[in-house]
Amino acid sequence: MSNPEPTPEAGRPVVLRGGTVLTMDDAGTVLADADVLVVGDRIAAVGQALEVPDGTQEIDARGGIVMPGMIDTHRHMWQTAMRGYGADWTLTQYFVWYYLEHGRTFRPEDVAAGNRLAALEALEAGVTTTVDWSHGLQSVDHAEAAVEALRSVPGRFVLAYGNIQAAPWEWTADPAVRAFLERRRDAADDMLGLQLAFDVTGDPAFPEKAAFEVARDLGLPVTTHAGVWGATNDDGIRLMHEHGFMTPETVYVHAATLTPDSYHRIAATGGSISVSTESEQSAGQGYPPTWQVRKHGIPVSLSMDTSVWWSADLFSAMRTTLGADRSREHFEAHLKGDTVTHVALRARDVVRWATRGGAAALGRDDLGSLQPGSKADVVLLRNDDSPVSFPVLNPFGHVAFQAQRGDVHTVLVDGRVVKHAHKLVGVDLAGVRREVEASVEHLRSTLGEEAWAQGMNPDLPGAEVLDNPYQYTDYKSDSTRAAREEVYEEHLATER
Repeated sequence: MSNPEPTPEAGRPVVLRGGTVLTMDDAGTVLADADVLVVGDRIAAVGQALEVPDGTQEIDARGGIVMPGMIDTHRHMWQTAMRGYGADWTLTQYFVWYYLEHGRTFRPEDVAAGNRLAALEALEAGVTTTVDWSHGLQSVDHAEAAVEALRSVPGRFVLAYGNIQAAPWEWTADPAVRAFLERRRDAADDMLGLQLAFDVTGDPAFPEKAAFEVARDLGLPVTTHAGVWGATNDDGIRLMHEHGFMTPETVYVHAATLTPDSYHRIAATGGSISVSTESEQSAGQGYPPTWQVRKHGIPVSLSMDTSVWWSADLFSAMRTTLGADRSREHFEAHLKGDTVTHVALRARDVVRWATRGGAAALGRDDLGSLQPGSKADVVLLRNDDSPVSFPVLNPFGHVAFQAQRGDVHTVLVDGRVVKHAHKLVGVDLAGVRREVEASVEHLRSTLGEEAWAQGMNPDLPGAEVLDNPYQYTDYKSDSTRAAREEVYEEHLATER
């Protein structure tokens, strides 16, 4: 950057001076030209022209936005060494590659490599807490490797233990897994939490009941992919509800193809929904559900799913979530011949989902806001070299639509500066790169070049290419309009 700044020393108080502060308190208070004082692992004070202890280190936040660290409630971190590999996959192709064909080829060291890279990527993007939806844990050795990688990075994480290579009622019954879960539960602190991660297919026999009983016995929350087209549905939600396994701690990921009955059950039992808008749009779990979830008053958090498609960037999650919700709102109105003149979902809402929403989903009311006593997970957005960084007129709109990961100037986690002046602090990226390259080489050589290339470049579907009706030589507005109205009528018929 233009003016290199010294990195604050560990152990001393830090004050971010003169920024626009998004407190994310219950009132949504925004403070102009304000300071945030961090002492130890806590927010000590927020306000203008704060008096600070002797020896406090200052970070210039003028012209920038200070906000709570963002929280991702669902990310398959172990897949990050495969960054972008599945860019052209559907969800079916993802399932085939990981669940059926090649998921077993991941060694413990490959899980560790993916987790370490994903954890650093999250911090670099201002995501201070990430739920590692770790369904690649084929053995306890894989799980130990996942934990080691997370512990090596100064972020806040939750290990959501899962295993797609076995049924949940099988792996939760493994004594070695049970011993690992008990050991990690007892050793858990506010930097590394624990959940169980598995899905409910809707089988009337409800074989997943045994896994829920283990979760209940261990006192662990469950996170589950719900409402995923072709995989999980209303029957799974109904079975969970009828057997008493829907709790306020339960996180329902995607929830994109559920009916109002399921949303009523989730709302009544106090659960929350983790929305992965980019994933739902591209992979096909269903239309991103916030347009209907918010009608039921269900708490929402945001997530990025997997870097085999997307990055850890919750700025894009906020942006695409607003776009998808508003697009659906306009579409539904247009079907009725109406026009939306005032949008329901606001920029403030998605910023809250990316911060307080994630904190609520994890039962962490000490995260997600900048208030005295809260944990000091803080992000400063300031980029003096970017013409996109000014003016800041609507700070929520700026975060949701203008900001990007390159604007993340400083990140604190638990009061520790982990990124400053746009660079991660004390990180051996070259070493991480070597670890990831070794993982990629193992996977590539195990698959063979033909399978590797075929997996990354799936066949195109056969499709008829329609004539373009917009031709200057042949006016076709009547037929074009008729075709459009036919689509609308078909949609309305399915809604009746």
